Amino acid sequence: MKKYIIIGIIVIVFIIGLMWPDGMLKGKINIEMSIKDYGNIKLELDADNTPITVTNFVKLINDKFYDGLTIHRVINDFMIQGGDPNQDGSGGSIDTIKGEFSSNGINNKILHKRGVISMARRSDDPDSASSQFFIMQKDNETLDGNYAAFGKVTSGMDVIDKIVESTSSLGDDNGILPNENQPIIEYIKVIN
Repeated sequence: MKKYIIIGIIVIVFIIGLMWPDGMLKGKINIEMSIKDYGNIKLELDADNTPITVTNFVKLINDKFYDGLTIHRVINDFMIQGGDPNQDGSGGSIDTIKGEFSSNGINNKILHKRGVISMARRSDDPDSASSQFFIMQKDNETLDGNYAAFGKVTSGMDVIDKIVESTSSLGDDNGILPNENQPIIEYIKVIN
């Protein structure tokens, strides 16, 4: 038990040390996402490029918001999407954040290439992102400048490909999977 308390304190001190004076995270933050029956995906988040998005995402991770949620939307040759407590694309966390992308006045250097993680949002509101995220299976430049890409997969693209291969044919016209076929996010955690 003491071991876990000490590890928790170290993680908190580390995260506080990563913050700018305004409370925003800075630098590169490594996370791990475990998908039940599929495996683990490791990602590097770029808080220097997208501090609002990364700070929000890490806060939700530390609150264990994502643990037990699902990958609810899968589209072959495009992406996988998760982080919705409603499991249908309509939900999110309580807080919404400013969209960090060029059409919203923010210079975001990350392009929507294979393995990039980005925030989902409503199409009619650039500042409506909350907890839903998507990971690109294939490049899609039409999203550049319109969605807040905030990191990249460093290992586990085979897991994403496996999810797409086994579930994409089960979804509706928008890629929403039936609840019983949605891969479960066992946890997302900060690992550095």
